[in-house]
Amino acid sequence: MDDGKPTGPKAKWWSRPSAGRVTLPEAQEPVPVSEPVPARVPVPVPEDAADTEVTAALPPTQAPGRPQPLHEPDDYSTPPYGGPGPWAPAPPVQRPMPTPAQGTPIQPQHSPTPDGTAPGTGGGYAPPPQPHAPHPHAPQPPQAHVQQPHIHAQPQPQPPQSPASQWLQYDPWSAPGQPLTHPGEPAGKKRRGGSLLVGAVLLALVAGGIGGGIGAYIERNGGITQVELPQVPKDNGNRPPDSVAGIAASALPSVVTLHVSGGGEQGTGTGFVLDQQGHILTNNHVVDPAGSAGDISVTFSGGETAKAKLVGKDSGYDLAVVKVSGVSGLKPLPLGNSDSVQVGDPVVAIGAPFDLQNTVTSGIISAKERPITAGGEKGDGSDVSYVDALQTDAPINPGNSGGPLVDTKARVIGINSAIRAADSGAGPEGGQAGSIGLGFAIPINQGKRVAEELINTGKATHPVIGVSLDMKYTGDGARVGEEGKDGSPSVTSGGPGAKAGIKPGDIITKVDGQRVHSGEELIVKIRSHRPGDRLELTLVRAGNERTMTLTLGSADGT
Repeated sequence: MDDGKPTGPKAKWWSRPSAGRVTLPEAQEPVPVSEPVPARVPVPVPEDAADTEVTAALPPTQAPGRPQPLHEPDDYSTPPYGGPGPWAPAPPVQRPMPTPAQGTPIQPQHSPTPDGTAPGTGGGYAPPPQPHAPHPHAPQPPQAHVQQPHIHAQPQPQPPQSPASQWLQYDPWSAPGQPLTHPGEPAGKKRRGGSLLVGAVLLALVAGGIGGGIGAYIERNGGITQVELPQVPKDNGNRPPDSVAGIAASALPSVVTLHVSGGGEQGTGTGFVLDQQGHILTNNHVVDPAGSAGDISVTFSGGETAKAKLVGKDSGYDLAVVKVSGVSGLKPLPLGNSDSVQVGDPVVAIGAPFDLQNTVTSGIISAKERPITAGGEKGDGSDVSYVDALQTDAPINPGNSGGPLVDTKARVIGINSAIRAADSGAGPEGGQAGSIGLGFAIPINQGKRVAEELINTGKATHPVIGVSLDMKYTGDGARVGEEGKDGSPSVTSGGPGAKAGIKPGDIITKVDGQRVHSGEELIVKIRSHRPGDRLELTLVRAGNERTMTLTLGSADGT
């Protein structure tokens, strides 16, 4: 016997049962069993059974001695709630299965309806098949389809779910607390990592833009903060006395600037203090515009001003003395010795070139005993000055005239008086041209003698030899004229020249052994001495050279 198992095709387990009837295939008759079959016991169904709705034949009563089921069978063959008895099938056992890459499909969780069916199934709800073993005491029922009973449990309310949310990634063996995601979505860490990467890129771009803007601003504007450069602290200001700064600091308080006006003319020059009585030495051509009734104003290095009056002047030496009154605290500038000056000695010139007061320049002594003439604007020669000058390369410009030329001990060795210009001496606006490094100063030894005479007598004396010179002679040396001015004798009777034996037509070539090349040079050499000095002259007469000695006479200057 086959123990009541059906031999025909069995129905599929998910076939929907008919309400209130039991159907069998037409070709198969019910198979009798030795014992009554419990109600609603699942019967295996052959896999090749047709889609025919079948149910197991159930006897109306149970055999004696068997426990009764808790509930009577209903018309719809719905399994009873609660435990039906010892022959109830064991609950399905879930086996761990590998989780596919796209996730495990999860069946929606529904609460059973009061009639035992799942919502939305119309009473035909059937869970997926689960393999199970029959109870050891349960007899084998005939091959029939019986719905698997639901496990009686307290239903839990579930929120409605959309069909798209039924397919989620789920792994029953993963760590608890992992969120479920839709299939195909990256895991949470990957999403956060991608977001962090995008955020980092954006932050880098923003930071780069801001940094570039700040860098451009710093480059164009020199920074975003105030720049403070390193600097050495201020020193005490002391300089060596023989330095230019030391010399200037010592000499400047004694140097003044003169502003002269009168007769429709005005000029600016420089002078320096000779004594505490207020005498100031300067050039004659500085004060000449004032005449006898002009105005002379003196400005000291500290800015104080005072009126000055003319004491005396001499055009032949181009020197003049003025005096200020009512001024205290005057500092005389010490006088040096021009005979001790050597070529190459350092010197400093102080003055007011172009009215720039307290201007200091420096240089050296370029040469000594340079015979120069200056002036001569009047045309009669009365204003021509003859100077046996000191030459310097210290810059001297118009306005420096009358200023001191001092040595390294701040002692006056000359009075700045003339410059040699590169052109005719006229600038673009008709004024004198600037310095080209050829400046000339009256030696202080000559200036001291003339200043003393001007202060004491108001006039200066000139040394003379008592002869008239032929200023048109172009040969070498100074030639004595045939006759003097206005037809007078060229050699003054009883004068120093006549006593020494000088005759008209003699050519004087040396003075104290120094060569002279023109009449101007002879005058310069003579005026560099004092009246009464003895000179040795070398002359040529009728081709013969001879030497004679004479004593210089004196004449009043103009």
